[in-house]
Amino acid sequence: MISEKRLQELAVTANGIREDIIDMLLAAKSGHSAGPLGMADVFTALYFAIANISPETRGDANRDRIILSNAHICPVLYATLAHRGYLPREELKTLRKLGTRLQGHSNNHFAPELPIETCGGPLAQGLSQAVGFAIASRANQKMNDADPKAIKHPTWHTWCLTGDGELDEGQCWEAFMLAGKLNLRELTVFVDRNNIQIDGTTEDIMPLEPFADKFRAFNWSVIEVDGHNIRDIIDAADQARATAENPTVIICHTIPGKGVDFMENKYEWHGIPPNADQARIALAELRTIGGQIASEHE
Repeated sequence: MISEKRLQELAVTANGIREDIIDMLLAAKSGHSAGPLGMADVFTALYFAIANISPETRGDANRDRIILSNAHICPVLYATLAHRGYLPREELKTLRKLGTRLQGHSNNHFAPELPIETCGGPLAQGLSQAVGFAIASRANQKMNDADPKAIKHPTWHTWCLTGDGELDEGQCWEAFMLAGKLNLRELTVFVDRNNIQIDGTTEDIMPLEPFADKFRAFNWSVIEVDGHNIRDIIDAADQARATAENPTVIICHTIPGKGVDFMENKYEWHGIPPNADQARIALAELRTIGGQIASEHE
């Protein structure tokens, strides 16, 4: 069980990731604000406490695979990788610049040395790719089981991150259907259930409810969590990894723009960055943890 001290450390890390997201977006003068801020706690839990992945073992073929399907929220991915030690934090301000490794959609072509497994961009494809990664791991395990004395083939768990707006794409449901058919227990999907997308609320654009029931109908185990409760996120992931019969979806109920009052729950912040004045206000709020401490310099 994770200690309270460690949980506090992870919460501080998540807040630091949010600060870096604001700085990155301000420097880029473009990019997405709401989704990255909302998913900072999930990314912190995944990269610091859940997945079998670290800078020290980046070349390990048995490392877990993490696929960001809604790749436009990549500022949270890049900031998390920087805090995890994969790249210098100073590099974050090259987001969306010409020639940078940190493209506007996460892309392993530009950063093969980072743990970015796929080229992001077109929505829904990452989920299908994650299903392929999980199938490959199962195939390797079958070969290992068939000949225990042979050289072991690498195996891993696949974690995929997606957003509720992305699930408007039919390809997502084809992937969910295949994974359910195969009882693909090697796969866990985190869904950012923040209820917004670029044009409005998800329930106005394309209603998703009854959301959890849809996954159960496709033979998935379903866990719902507060996407800002790091302990609950970790516990859900542990339960998913232990599931022996089918894939698991963890529905993370999040607040888009989390930590910045004027952005929270505002769909308008889905795809725009803050200007200088807005960034100053946002950073002051984040540095005082929403007023929980008296000064941002403490």
